[in-house]
Amino acid sequence: MMLVGIASGAVALGAGAAVLLLASPRGARLPRERRRPVTEEGEGALAGAAEAATGLVGRLIRPRSGSLATSLDLAGIRMRPQDFVFLVAVGSLALVAVTLLLGGGLFAAPAAMLSPVAAVLLVRVRVERRRRAFGEQLDGTLQLMASSLRAGYSMMQVLTSVAKQSEEPTASELARIVNETRVGRPVVAALEEAAERMSSEDFRWATQAIAINREVGGSLAEVLDRVAGTIRERGQIRRHVASLSAEGRMSAVILMVLPFAVCGFLVLINPTYLLPLVQTGIGIGLLVFSGVLFTVGGVWLSKVVQVKF
Repeated sequence: MMLVGIASGAVALGAGAAVLLLASPRGARLPRERRRPVTEEGEGALAGAAEAATGLVGRLIRPRSGSLATSLDLAGIRMRPQDFVFLVAVGSLALVAVTLLLGGGLFAAPAAMLSPVAAVLLVRVRVERRRRAFGEQLDGTLQLMASSLRAGYSMMQVLTSVAKQSEEPTASELARIVNETRVGRPVVAALEEAAERMSSEDFRWATQAIAINREVGGSLAEVLDRVAGTIRERGQIRRHVASLSAEGRMSAVILMVLPFAVCGFLVLINPTYLLPLVQTGIGIGLLVFSGVLFTVGGVWLSKVVQVKF
């Protein structure tokens, strides 16, 4: 009971600090000397504890904070790395406390891992979603750029105008390119980095076309129209391939979920039926062997339904 009380208290304190972190406004990042002086009186004890906790987390994750910040930026999560890690830790504490309160001490360690695993999956899903959205918007983006070039705009004016008229994530990526160019970075280098960041082969082609046009001259609007047409045709083929492979992907999902569903059903109707698998050496060996086969089968299925062209 003492352990449960300690865990519950830690969860309550962490939850309060997490609420403060989520509720606090996140404006543009400015150096401290450029910020307006704070006129409010001292912060509350809970806010101070939250700031101290995130500061400690920031020092602990400093060696890996750069890669985490990059991942959060790609995912479109406007949050400092230490705040994100702190919220994940609070989630783990909450799951452990709930598990202990329900009397499942043996499942405390697996429950603690759910929050980090969910956080990693969330970041990866959001990154893939933003990249997919960027690729789907690219055709219209290039057409809009070509129209602006025909209207007599310069390249910088085109990027600024399209950034204001586009949806996310194209708007933020083009705005980043404009800002980098304004501080002296070559526009082609900024475009290439955006293509690498969004993992977009189509945008890399468009960047190469822009770079070649800047060297040899000619009508960039016509070049972008042709690139947009090629991207549109590739998109149609990609969607056709996705529709043809949808059955295979669904079969892979069912085959991967089925063992866990069967085990869960057996545990519900007869909790002692699967105990030999975790209480005997042969059972544990079978579980390890099954896990290896399951992993190999999952990788094989993912490669089979993943068509690249």
